[in-house]
Amino acid sequence: MGQIRLCGDLAAGRIGMFGARYWGMETSRPNIHENLPVIRQLDDAAINRIAAGEVVERPASAVKELVENAIDAGARRISIDIADGGKTLIRVTDDGCGIAGHDLPLALSRHATSKIDGSDLLNIHTFGFRGEALPSLGAVGRLNITSRVQGSEAFEINVEGGNLGPVRPAALNDGTVITLRDLFYATPARLKFLRTDRAETTAINDIVKRLAMAEPFVRFELRDVSGDSPRTTFRAEAENGDMFDALHGRLSTVLGREFADNSLKIDALREGLHLTGYAALPTYSRGSAVQQYLFVNGRPVRDKLLVGALRGAYFDFLSRDRHPAAALFLDCDPTLVDVNVHPAKSEIRFRDPGLARGLIVSALRQALVEAGHRASTTVAGATLGAITPEPIGGPRVYQMDRPSMGSRSASYQSQAPGFAEMTQTYSGQVVEQEQANETPPEDLPLGTARGQVHENYIIAQTATGMVIVDQHAAHERLVYEKLKNQMAVNGVAAQALLIPEIVELSDGDCARLLEVADELARFGLGIEPFGGGAIAIRETPAILGEVNARAMILDILDELADQGSSNMVQAKVEAILSRVACHGSIRSGRWMRAEEMNALLREMEATPHSGQCNHGRPTYVELKLADIERLFGRT
Repeated sequence: MGQIRLCGDLAAGRIGMFGARYWGMETSRPNIHENLPVIRQLDDAAINRIAAGEVVERPASAVKELVENAIDAGARRISIDIADGGKTLIRVTDDGCGIAGHDLPLALSRHATSKIDGSDLLNIHTFGFRGEALPSLGAVGRLNITSRVQGSEAFEINVEGGNLGPVRPAALNDGTVITLRDLFYATPARLKFLRTDRAETTAINDIVKRLAMAEPFVRFELRDVSGDSPRTTFRAEAENGDMFDALHGRLSTVLGREFADNSLKIDALREGLHLTGYAALPTYSRGSAVQQYLFVNGRPVRDKLLVGALRGAYFDFLSRDRHPAAALFLDCDPTLVDVNVHPAKSEIRFRDPGLARGLIVSALRQALVEAGHRASTTVAGATLGAITPEPIGGPRVYQMDRPSMGSRSASYQSQAPGFAEMTQTYSGQVVEQEQANETPPEDLPLGTARGQVHENYIIAQTATGMVIVDQHAAHERLVYEKLKNQMAVNGVAAQALLIPEIVELSDGDCARLLEVADELARFGLGIEPFGGGAIAIRETPAILGEVNARAMILDILDELADQGSSNMVQAKVEAILSRVACHGSIRSGRWMRAEEMNALLREMEATPHSGQCNHGRPTYVELKLADIERLFGRT
């Protein structure tokens, strides 16, 4: 063999382990020296800068820590001022209990806190408890704390880049004012990773809104003081009333009146876990997950388990490209959940994650059942927005007031002979029916059918307006719900495989899959251990026909790893039922008799989830008479 000449780093012996394996040769390890490296204790300034890398990722993180401290101090009014996206100024003012002058230096030392005594890290009742925020902020910016305890004098202290100044007398009424200037000036490399001022301001807005939802009895105000004209970007006044009324009012302020009007009250309790909040109707779905807010013991969290549970509760009502909207609050004994997972405190771990997930799914599904045929008001709003009345050319002519119900009825009867000649030109003809000793049809939620247009849309009259029903979509949902009920009673038929299919998995994947084996069996997928990390698939759902069992198992594992649970088999089975319902329902273009249309309306009123089709689209639109009259200028 001839010699191989290496050049550059290879010739000098500077080659990584990958390179050494690649070239099939041994090389010296450059990180090992004759003299052992010295182990040294870092100073407090370096420690705080390292901690700041996790605690303070961006200006929004600093705002979060300071506002949480204000809430923990019992504040009822919190004001936040920012400039340049929080990069040059963050000021948080509160009317909380304050910090005594002699405690100010201690508050800026690492792991100093008044919220826990260190004896029990699971029994946490406050937002903060690690004692890292203030020293971390003081290590990377210019921090000033001015505070006054009731009945005492006010004092202030400054810290710049970790250098602590003396405690000095100050002027302040009550509470605390914390001013952070020039964030990351002591670590300029971090400034390069920040986004634009607008993006950082948006992130701060989101943080403040989440904390405002968690504390509806506290007043919040966020102001952008950049430039010469400060402006308020968010304000939420303190709410009154009981917890649900206050939360409803706060959600109306933060998420908008449309969410508040189209959300369902959630209140469920199971084995020490209490779920409250509001979840939107399926027809109020969003194009992304931007309106999903989850709180555990009042703390805003981002948890895959809870997000997966929320998605699972709606999976039968929304298509995959739509996302539910909700603000859910899960309260429990602090010892049942670990919040000491990450310095940012946005990640948590439940002692019993299955219990938390099951509570969310069952509570939301029960609320959707109780909602019955209800659909969101935004559907009607979009319909009215799409209707453009003819422009009025001349001066407006005011018409007489709308006649009474009696006079209108008499007028209709007198005009009946003339209209009778025209009925054959309409898609459907409604025959007048006697309603003696019965509830007037107009007083029923979906009213009574008055006609059918384009052989697909039923026009019904209600006491306060009119309803337009998509007959195919509505009947499809009704048939689908019947098929699901039959499946729940009779179960899913399983097809035994002539030769069981063996799937090799890792030990961890095998154990994770066998934990949900009973639930998979409910939907016709039978699996059992086959030794080592393998499983044997012995049965598949008969309704699916020929199925790639191995691919299904791998998809289930991916869903379990991502969300902690899997609805894969159930979703596939119900997708088949949905297709069966689609083909078995009233088709578009079919002419319907009056009794058929009214029977459809009555069945919709009695069937849960009939307000949306199997794909999450609305099955009917309700237009109020006042809105219709406004279109015609009859105001």
